Amino acid sequence: MNSSAPYPTAIAPRDAFDPLVEPRLYDGVLSRRVLAFCVDFFVVLTLTAIASVVIGVLGVFTLGLAWLLYGMVFPAAAILYSGATLGSDRAATWGMRLTGLTARLWHGGKPGFVIAAAHVVFLYLSISLLTPFVLLVGLFTRRKQLLHDLVLGTLFVDRGLLEGRA
Repeated sequence: MNSSAPYPTAIAPRDAFDPLVEPRLYDGVLSRRVLAFCVDFFVVLTLTAIASVVIGVLGVFTLGLAWLLYGMVFPAAAILYSGATLGSDRAATWGMRLTGLTARLWHGGKPGFVIAAAHVVFLYLSISLLTPFVLLVGLFTRRKQLLHDLVLGTLFVDRGLLEGRA
């Protein structure tokens, strides 16, 4: 094997997400993530309301057995919504698309369904334990990552700049 590659070597994907190399990718990310969270929370609440009505009707037909699912409606809606949207080819929930953000893994790949589902679980756990203080972590990290982002190796960047539109 020779050490020279027949093709030019590309920059490693993780170098493209270095805030020292491209700091504009992270401009305004935290504030846009807060807005995206609000939009996504409303979408999940809407999905929860729809699922609750369906469970209510099913409960009548199953003599109340389906009503046992009420405790799992919100977590299931949040996990399925995030897994389907954040884990998709666009790598963004509807709120993130609205605010111009996209998710990437530390090495540049897009998160799949499992990482996206774990992301929302860790997000709600960290918010319930640390409330607004979870945002403080983002002020001190170079890539504006929150605590659950650091655990999962995810980061959020400006979609327009990443795709070369800005």
